[in-house]
Amino acid sequence: MGEEKDLMEANKGKVGMFKPQFNPQIQRSAVYSESQLWTSPVPYVLDKGLDMNAKGVILRAFEHFRLKSCIDFKPRDTEKYYISVKKLNGCSSHVGRAVANGQDLSIGQNCDGISIVEHEFLHALGFYHEQGREDRDDYVTIQFENIKKGYEKNFRKIKNSITQGVPYDYWSVMHYGKKAFSKGNNTITTNDPTFQDVIGQKLEMSPKDVQELNLLYKCNSSVSFMMFCGFVDGTMCQMTKCSQSGLKGWQMESQVAGGPNSDHTGGKPAYFMHASTASGKEGDSAWLETRRVTPSRECHIQCLQFYYYHNGSPSDQLNIWMREFDDEDDMKGHLSLVGQITGTTTSHWQIKHVSLNANKHFQVEFQVWKGAGKSDGGFSIDDINLSQTECPHVTLQINDMEKLLSSSSFGTVIYSPRQYSRRGYAYRVGTALYKTHIGVFMQLLNGTHDDKLEWPCPHRHMAAQMIDQNPEIQLQMSKQRTLTSDPNRMYSDGTYVWDDPRKNGLTHVDENNKMIFVSRKLGWSKFATLEQMKTRDFLKGGSVVLSFSFEDISPLVDGQALPCPKVGPVVVTNPPKDQGEGPCSSRVEITTPPLPESTR
Repeated sequence: MGEEKDLMEANKGKVGMFKPQFNPQIQRSAVYSESQLWTSPVPYVLDKGLDMNAKGVILRAFEHFRLKSCIDFKPRDTEKYYISVKKLNGCSSHVGRAVANGQDLSIGQNCDGISIVEHEFLHALGFYHEQGREDRDDYVTIQFENIKKGYEKNFRKIKNSITQGVPYDYWSVMHYGKKAFSKGNNTITTNDPTFQDVIGQKLEMSPKDVQELNLLYKCNSSVSFMMFCGFVDGTMCQMTKCSQSGLKGWQMESQVAGGPNSDHTGGKPAYFMHASTASGKEGDSAWLETRRVTPSRECHIQCLQFYYYHNGSPSDQLNIWMREFDDEDDMKGHLSLVGQITGTTTSHWQIKHVSLNANKHFQVEFQVWKGAGKSDGGFSIDDINLSQTECPHVTLQINDMEKLLSSSSFGTVIYSPRQYSRRGYAYRVGTALYKTHIGVFMQLLNGTHDDKLEWPCPHRHMAAQMIDQNPEIQLQMSKQRTLTSDPNRMYSDGTYVWDDPRKNGLTHVDENNKMIFVSRKLGWSKFATLEQMKTRDFLKGGSVVLSFSFEDISPLVDGQALPCPKVGPVVVTNPPKDQGEGPCSSRVEITTPPLPESTR
């Protein structure tokens, strides 16, 4: 019970669902026409009166648009038409490009959730509410008798609205919830009762939202997404592989003895890539490489995300390399080690994020290196995503979550190791298990740089996310919450919430059996229920993945954007000696033959 009290005390006014108020005077100004579409990048201005947390969420929403569509955003220069984001009365926006010299979009009190911000920006990009479609009566019933007087027009049908041929979407972030503008009872009833509690979801844009946005703006590709390979139907997505050793090399598999009995996706047919280390000698290696891709954003940072399964020898290595090429005619390139997986074997598919900073043509290469000792397995990888976005700063994967919730004592806490932000603040994140739900939180810790830091800690934006494990990140709808450190915020005892934990923290014995100072927990005691985990792909193979970012957004106090993030040095315990002769395309290339028709 003490753990939950800490979470709640440090987060009064933040826990629980909120009900943002919409301004009917600003909403839904006109039907779509060509003249109301924006030219990307869309200019914007963040008003100084916006809450700092809202500013951080808005920039996160921009990254979602870049990842999933061709829509980009930029701080306004001299453009006549731009979006002026302010803290007005509630959450509201015009529809489409409608007003010159600053088009107001309000992110007011309690509107700083990612789904609400995306909702309002989709209005600005030209979208009405989903339940306003002319065909809505085939999917929902509007209970007009339950709507508050004066708000009935928010439920009108939009004549001549364009749907791009995309089917009705109960999951749309543009759909009202079942009790929107209600006097008490439901105002919307879904004709399919399965979706009654889905409408009004507070996750993020749905795949159909993204599809409709891309159709409206005739997008051919996204701003940030580079590649995905899930080895669907046994195809390798233009990847190549090679091996000049005693290893069998990378092979397409659907299950491996003593290893994964299905791919991470869990579908049928299910394929992944596996490199066995059961044969060969120590030092032998096999390579699997992606096709070449080219950075296109001004910020040269990329995130590689994939899932792996390790069932070989603990001394085997999966090394992740980045090979950059000076130009298209460069055949060898420059190789740098960006990540390594070794040591303890796994019993589940594990998520892995690797930060890259390529500024030229490049490709990613997966090298399985055989270590000492007997191996009956090797390494498997699946669901590779590469994007021009920043990786999460910390990831916690909780395996056998449902079993762990039921068997653990109420309030059991799982902590991450100590982390350091780019500016030197020490912190850790964690999750608390409460039988039917989990809480998530962060804590400041004492660290090696404390005497050189500013206290109370100012304007750090913490984002906690339960990852939707859909294999394609462009189709994910993750659950996330955010908070931002306020140097002026105080507890009832007069101490600062975000002060140096050596001054107002508690003592705690860490994972290394050392005494440390920790702040009280800052987060959400009811972040996600077990029932919510079973929706979408949050609970996959029994595992839940939580990711966290801890970012300095102080440049937004007076500015409109953040500097490009930087990738820190890679720390590798056992760097391999064999760096290969060049990419597989310049060596003896081995391609994977098509699978027999009967196994597809």
